Amino acid sequence: QVADWLALDDFFGNTSVPPCAVPVKPLKGSSGRGRRQKQRDLTPVPENSKAPPQKRAKLCAVDLPCAKLRQSRSQSQDELPWVERYKPETQNDLAVQKKKIEEVETWLKTHVFQRQPKQGGSVLLLTGPPGCGKTATLQILAKDLGLQVQEWTNPFSLDFTKEDLRNMFDHDSNFHTFPSQAQAALFQDFLLRANKYNKLQMLGESSENDKKLILIEDIPNQFYREPGSLHEILRRFARTSRCPLVFIISDNFSGDSNQRSLFPTEIVEELCIFNISFKPVAPTNMMKVLNRIAAAEASMNREKNYALERTSLELLCRGCSGDIRSAINSLQFSSMKDCSLEKEFWSKKKKSSTIKYEEAAVSKVRKKSKCDTSEDQEIQAIGGKDASIFLFHALGKIIYCKREAVSETESPQLPAHLSKHHRDTLLIQPEDIVEKSHMSGGMFNLYLHQNYVDFFSDIDDVVRASEYLSTADVLCSNWSTRLVMENLSASVATRGVIHSNTSRAFAHQQGGMGFRPLHKPQWFLINKK
Repeated sequence: QVADWLALDDFFGNTSVPPCAVPVKPLKGSSGRGRRQKQRDLTPVPENSKAPPQKRAKLCAVDLPCAKLRQSRSQSQDELPWVERYKPETQNDLAVQKKKIEEVETWLKTHVFQRQPKQGGSVLLLTGPPGCGKTATLQILAKDLGLQVQEWTNPFSLDFTKEDLRNMFDHDSNFHTFPSQAQAALFQDFLLRANKYNKLQMLGESSENDKKLILIEDIPNQFYREPGSLHEILRRFARTSRCPLVFIISDNFSGDSNQRSLFPTEIVEELCIFNISFKPVAPTNMMKVLNRIAAAEASMNREKNYALERTSLELLCRGCSGDIRSAINSLQFSSMKDCSLEKEFWSKKKKSSTIKYEEAAVSKVRKKSKCDTSEDQEIQAIGGKDASIFLFHALGKIIYCKREAVSETESPQLPAHLSKHHRDTLLIQPEDIVEKSHMSGGMFNLYLHQNYVDFFSDIDDVVRASEYLSTADVLCSNWSTRLVMENLSASVATRGVIHSNTSRAFAHQQGGMGFRPLHKPQWFLINKK
């Protein structure tokens, strides 16, 4: 049938047949009239016809799908987020401390390749803030060591259709048609199967590569409400396991830590869970990654993106709080030429920086404080994350209370009878420190009250500081106004403790204290009892 109407040279671009002409095999039930109609539709147009002759196609009809496929592939590659496009491939690409990579690698080698036949369960817990390279480190090391990674992802029911809903609310239905199953049961089943059975050996694969690890990053929600059920599953796994199990948990800066609820100290000790804690990505490492990505994009897509200055990249690094994923996303957004919103942000930033340099004739302290505030505004303008400070770091900033000397001409002097209250200018804003610690004012006051005495050298100063802490406590004593008064209470407590410490009242008295350990409040233990 094809030979009846399609000549051989028509495959090679003959103008008599349009490229879209494709032979259609008639259906068994179709009539002869329909077949003749199709043949008439596919007959070549005669040369003396009035219809304009078709131009020679640039691509052969056979090559057309391939070209479209290549074009769609390159287009989809361009549309990928930069986080995916430039994800690390080797250990050198990781923006993680070398020491942490070595720790994870040593643990994997010990519990995979040097594992004893009767050895119990091996559980590794990777913790750290979001975007610090926990998952990327594990995946790259697994690839380098030739390990298969079997990852658990929380399932969701896809087979629940409209018909199921109709049947459920049918007159004869007794509501037993839900196709769902508890996530905890599915999780337990996954652990059992992943632990018990080896992967099927495919054609061309070597039988040596049967080492594997199980990765859990997406923990079922039920375990947050009932951690005990997770502990039971882990105990069972520890008795029967044949491969290591790795949990990855991202910290948050607020008080409720998932790690503490899911993996309390007693479970960690009982199951010998090894914890490796990652730190936020250092600005120097982040700058290297951002420079590499910016250079690669500038060489490939000059018409779509524009290159950012070094100062802009440094601001990006500072504003992302050590989260490299957030930094790369911000870099992609900031580099787009057709993004009018970000253009306004950058222009505002540049204007503010020019104003800042024009006003350089002010005193040193004022200039420094202006730089700090404008810097914070620029970070927020670029789309960075909320700045966070670890709790003990925030406490240190309050207790050590660094100051800068100010000459008499630059600051108004107190009258003689108040001269004992004179202090050099603080380099911090206590209210900002409390806010960035992501703790309530009352909780921050507890930590301050537990640790302030070790940093005082005069008993009279301690008396004054304790009076301020007592006043702060009274401000929060009424439960109905506690939420409103907490910020004021934290302000009174922090500024009172700072002001009371006369041994650190001036900039020249800052040194000589050395490191002092900080402790959690005894109030927790007493309240528990």
